[in-house]
Amino acid sequence: MFKRIIKSIAAIVLAAFVLTGVSGCSDSKPAESKSNSTNQPVVINLEGGDWGYPTPFSHYSRGPGVYKMTLIFDSLLERGEKGYIPWLADKWDISEDGLTYTFTLKDNVKWQDGEPMTAEDVKFSFEYFAKHPPVSNDLTADGKSFIQSVEAPDAKTVVFKVEKPLAILLGKIGNTRIIPRHIWEKVEDPLKFNTPEAVIGTGPYVLKEYSKEQGAYKYEAFKDFWGPEQLVNTLQFVPVSDSILAFDKGEIDLTGITTDILAKYQDNKEYKVIQNPAFWGYRLIFNMNKRTELKEKEIRQAFAYAIDKNELVEKVARKAAVPGNAGYLPVGHTMYNSNAVNYDFDIEKAKQLLKGNKLAFKLLAGNSNDEVRIAELLKISLAKAGIDISITSADTKTRDAAIKKGDYEIVLNGHGGWGGDADLLRTTYAANEKTSNQSPSSDGIPGYNNEQINELCKQQLYEMDTTKRKEIIFKLQELIAEEIPQIPLYNTTGYIVFRPEKFDGWKYNFDHHEVTHNKLSFLDVKQ
Repeated sequence: MFKRIIKSIAAIVLAAFVLTGVSGCSDSKPAESKSNSTNQPVVINLEGGDWGYPTPFSHYSRGPGVYKMTLIFDSLLERGEKGYIPWLADKWDISEDGLTYTFTLKDNVKWQDGEPMTAEDVKFSFEYFAKHPPVSNDLTADGKSFIQSVEAPDAKTVVFKVEKPLAILLGKIGNTRIIPRHIWEKVEDPLKFNTPEAVIGTGPYVLKEYSKEQGAYKYEAFKDFWGPEQLVNTLQFVPVSDSILAFDKGEIDLTGITTDILAKYQDNKEYKVIQNPAFWGYRLIFNMNKRTELKEKEIRQAFAYAIDKNELVEKVARKAAVPGNAGYLPVGHTMYNSNAVNYDFDIEKAKQLLKGNKLAFKLLAGNSNDEVRIAELLKISLAKAGIDISITSADTKTRDAAIKKGDYEIVLNGHGGWGGDADLLRTTYAANEKTSNQSPSSDGIPGYNNEQINELCKQQLYEMDTTKRKEIIFKLQELIAEEIPQIPLYNTTGYIVFRPEKFDGWKYNFDHHEVTHNKLSFLDVKQ
């Protein structure tokens, strides 16, 4: 049964600091934080870095860029701690045949320039994105747009017609950001639209300053925000050379920490430590177009046996991680299948599969300390099996660009998104999948094609019964693990530390690993 009606409320808030250049957005308000006993304005400082101008079209595709944009731009639904919650939409209805989605909007929602938001803005947003796909584009499935039409019969109602029922559509429609028609209808090239008007949304925070050179941002609470009270007045992303040192000095209010310094903060009442869910990870991707011998399953399996994942967890992640699941979905995912085959470290087994052949490959990795160390350990262990690896390191943006172009033989890629809907198996493993989503986590495996995997991927996409869909996804993980088209190395379960006396509202999205990426962290949201 497709019909579902859900009612509730939700809200967001955020505030921040930066060093140059965006002004004229709108006023901010001194919302009092319930996390601050003095009732003084709450200013949260977080580690900076340039992640692009936070419009739906100009932010960088990785998580920090996406979530800086969502502080400004709302969607019909929002990711809560346990699942999707109502946001710009008060309620929704899915027709019995799964072909019509009707959303009822909240009252009195204003854009940050004071104009009212209506159903026409929602209709316009979806139609504009169809012509100009945003960086984070949720409006395609099975290689093409799934929306047949969008109508706004009145100011509070939006009706979507889709071609066929798909299991993933509610989240995709609900997660699409809404932009103001009165601003964007005049914009012919959204990639060149980077004025202060471009960052006007309905969200809880207004962008006040942005410095690309310094990687600094400043957000302030939007005084006419429609939703829950903002717990943070100003949110600033500031440049720091060492995040842990900056945290110790009080320059930033939250940081990630490694296990070797964990005790320093766990045994001190001044701090609170939280362990992240395992929804961020590293994978080794094979380019079978560049190196056709990688199409042989035995060679890929030899790689899997020759890699000591436990060594990577211990020596690189310092035990703050779990070994990767050969079926891709990590432990903690709602559809994780523990019965998928596992490849224990076994050099002799790897040699048997290689049949005495010696192979050599070029490995592209990022230039972070962890990625360099992973690459070095991979080179050592693979050499024992007869696989020689030459390593090239590049900065993240260069490495991501190479992935997009398919300009690598084997690449080490680290990213989030592992906790998302299990349809990510389709966008990662099914052959010839076309998606306009620019995220590095959504790239497939060049040159790989398995008809059985393709078929199971399609079956789960069209299966609306949750129990039956889970059965298909379990089968899919088992087949993927057997085929091992790429190698999930490990998923991090790192730690964050903060001072609860300063702010204690941090929340995780149900499918994401990072509290600072969740704008609900900054809002008084009841779930």
